[in-house]
Amino acid sequence: MSQGARRHLFTSEAVTMGHPDKVADQISDAILDAYLAGDPMSRVACETLVTTGLVVIAGEITSNAVIDISGVARQTIAEIGYTDPRIGFDANSCGVITSVHRQSPDIAMGVDQTDDHEQGAGDQGMMFGFACRETRELMPFPIAYAHRLVQGLTRLREKRILPWLRPDGKSQVTVEYEDNKPVRIHTVVVSCQHDEKVTQKRIKADIIKHLIKKTFPKGMLDSQTIYHVNPTGRFVMGGPHGDTGLTGRKIIVDTYGGRGSHGGGAFSGKDPSKVDRSASYAARHIAKNIVAAGLADRCELQLSYAIGVARPISINVCTEGTGRIPDERIEAIIGELWDLRPHAIITYYKLRRPIFKHTARHGHFGHANLDIYTWERTEKAEALRKAAGL
Repeated sequence: MSQGARRHLFTSEAVTMGHPDKVADQISDAILDAYLAGDPMSRVACETLVTTGLVVIAGEITSNAVIDISGVARQTIAEIGYTDPRIGFDANSCGVITSVHRQSPDIAMGVDQTDDHEQGAGDQGMMFGFACRETRELMPFPIAYAHRLVQGLTRLREKRILPWLRPDGKSQVTVEYEDNKPVRIHTVVVSCQHDEKVTQKRIKADIIKHLIKKTFPKGMLDSQTIYHVNPTGRFVMGGPHGDTGLTGRKIIVDTYGGRGSHGGGAFSGKDPSKVDRSASYAARHIAKNIVAAGLADRCELQLSYAIGVARPISINVCTEGTGRIPDERIEAIIGELWDLRPHAIITYYKLRRPIFKHTARHGHFGHANLDIYTWERTEKAEALRKAAGL
C-alpha cells in the first residue's frame, strides 16, 4: 500500500435462488409475468409468503388474463430445485393459498391514462440508481462478486459437480479498498445448504476449490484472505422449511449491496406502473450511462414521485467529487435526454413483457442480457458526452 493512501473495508451479501425470501420474490414475479403474457396492461401487486409445506399468495390484481396462480407457483418452486418432500418443502406437496382482489379504484383513478389525464406514478417515493468503475458491468465490486458466488453455487448444484448441494445458500464478500479502488479480497463467507452425509471438511475444501478460487480475478485473493464456509458447522435444514420467506425482504441484495442509498421500495411482484420498480430501473440506466460516458467515475441518482403525478418531483445527481462537469449540469442534461414520466419509462425499457422472474434471481442490475435487462444498455453515453462538451 502506498504511503498515505486511505484504506477501508466494504462488505456486500447475496443469496441463491433457493433462499426463502428469493423463492417468494420469484413466485411473485412469475405470477406477474403470467399476467403480463396474457394482458400486457395488467396491474399487479403480488406478495408471497413461503414456509414449511405452505405458500400464501395475496395482493391486488386487475387483469383481463386468467391464470393458474397455484400452477405458476408450483412450476417456479420446481425450477428453483425444491422437488424432494424429504427436505420439508417441495413443488408437488406444498399447499398453496391465494387471496387476491382488484386494485383500488382510488389508485387507478390517478394512475390510468385517459384522454384528459396522462399516466401518473403508481405511488409516491424516492428511487436511487448507482454506477461506478469498479467492475466491467459498472457495479460495486462487493455485490457484483457476491452475486457471482451464488450464481456459481447454483451452477455447481444444477450440473451436479457438487451433488451434495441443496438450493438454499448465501455469500458475503468483504473488499479492501485503497483510495476508493478495490485492491484485494479481505474475507469471503459462503453458507450452502447440503445433504446430511457430506462432512464439513469436504464442504469447505470443495467450495474453496470449485467456487471461490474460480470466481475472483487473478491477484485479488491472497495468503491473508479469510474464508468462512458454513461457519455454524451445519446447514441441512434450509429453504422455506428452515426460515419463512417473504417477497421484498432482500432490497439491498437486489440493488447495490449497501453501496449508495436506497429508497426503501422493493421490486418483485409489482407491475411497471409502480415507480418503485420502473423508476429504479431508469435511475440505474441513467447512472450507468453517465459513468460509461466518462462524465464521472461514480454516480448516484435520486428520483422522486408523487402518486398520480406523471413527472418526477425531483432529480438529484451526486458524483462524489468525481464529475468532469458540475453535478447541476448533469441534472440539466438528464432532463434533456430522458423522459422520466411513467408511461415513457415503461415504453422505452419495454417493461410490459414477461421478463421479471429472471430479475428476481441474482440481482436486478449488472447483467449482460440486454434483451431482458434493457436498463443496462449504454446507448446514451455518446449523447451525454456531446451534451457535456467532452
